[in-house]
Amino acid sequence: MTLLKKLLGLGPDPREALVPLYVSIVAEARKPVWYAEMGVPDTLDGRFDMISAVLTLVLIRLEAEGRAGRAPNARLTEVFIEDMDGQLRELGVGDVVVGKHIGNMMSAIGGRLSVYRDTLGDPALFEEALVRNLWRGEPGAEAKPAAVAQRLRTLAAKIDASDWATLKAKGLPA
Repeated sequence: MTLLKKLLGLGPDPREALVPLYVSIVAEARKPVWYAEMGVPDTLDGRFDMISAVLTLVLIRLEAEGRAGRAPNARLTEVFIEDMDGQLRELGVGDVVVGKHIGNMMSAIGGRLSVYRDTLGDPALFEEALVRNLWRGEPGAEAKPAAVAQRLRTLAAKIDASDWATLKAKGLPA
């Protein structure tokens, strides 16, 4: 909570309740299995792409909550933006262009959200979407898009089977 909020007595930031879930999203996306065993590029872009993929699964789940999921969806996205802003600044990206980078990241999330929502139920189409997004259309010899697609679809099923209160409180299911 910022000092200004404390002084004005505005109360806690509602995004704070979503930080544990977001931390579990990042932890899942950073698991070595994605990179060492499935060939997702272990680069800055590859890690962003994996965080985006896992985050997107949660955002799709929140959409299933209907109206009740709108505010948490927006707040979780804000937590992501805040994290990415901090990561960019740590990398030395200057104030002048941070906004542009964040805009590009949000565009990428929006595109992935749309395509993953539309293809998650079709293994072949989902795999094609992952190839475009994780490997920029050119998976190397070590890439295992089918394995990544299956693991993400399994994770999505676990997320979908979890009620929102449990996801929020405990993070992603094991």
